[in-house]
Amino acid sequence: MSSDPYRPIPYRPERLSRDESRRRGEAFYREMDRRRSVRFFSEEPVPKELIETAIRTASTAPSGAHRQPWTFVAVSDPETKLQIRQAAEEEERRSYLGGRMPEDWLEALAPLGTDWQKPFLETVPWLIVAFEQIWSFNPDGSRRKNYYVKESVGLACGLFLTALHHMGLATLTHTPSPMRFLTEILGRPENERPYILFPVGYPAPDCQVPDIQRKPLQEVAVWNPKPPQPE
Repeated sequence: MSSDPYRPIPYRPERLSRDESRRRGEAFYREMDRRRSVRFFSEEPVPKELIETAIRTASTAPSGAHRQPWTFVAVSDPETKLQIRQAAEEEERRSYLGGRMPEDWLEALAPLGTDWQKPFLETVPWLIVAFEQIWSFNPDGSRRKNYYVKESVGLACGLFLTALHHMGLATLTHTPSPMRFLTEILGRPENERPYILFPVGYPAPDCQVPDIQRKPLQEVAVWNPKPPQPE
């Protein structure tokens, strides 16, 4: 048996025509351009298998050294959701009203219509908390280092959010700070840290979202930049 741990396998993805690539790309862009962060959810139940599919999709993300340093904790229990809401609102109240957030931050948030009250954390069918694994464990119980943890978990969360939207669900990337209460309420081990709290459900029939615009392509893309020339 070879001692080389690198054992590649063939990879032959579907090769699309230019027209088909363009068609798929434009269709996917239009779909994702309709995505919005939602704070008004229906109480209509969401099947567990949809959450499972979204988590499986998230887990296809690339990660540093393929460590896959994420855990997605799914909560539908009303009592636990209530505990999370109460703890999150306490932290948010301190941020919004207790001076944690400077005035310029509050001004930046004003067009979004947010405040410290988060009733959706209790009424939404699912709360999904993404945890980053600061380290993992070897089979013998010793610590195993993870690499590029935040970048890896961020990629997984992006795919999770995209999968939800693709299935007709809505969510919000909620990050009350600090989030230690999620570790305690959900009983997570010492190697995990909360990363993002996703409320997941269907938008309420009367759901409203802020009237905002995304930056145009010319403000977010740069093509073939030239390095500065010496004088």
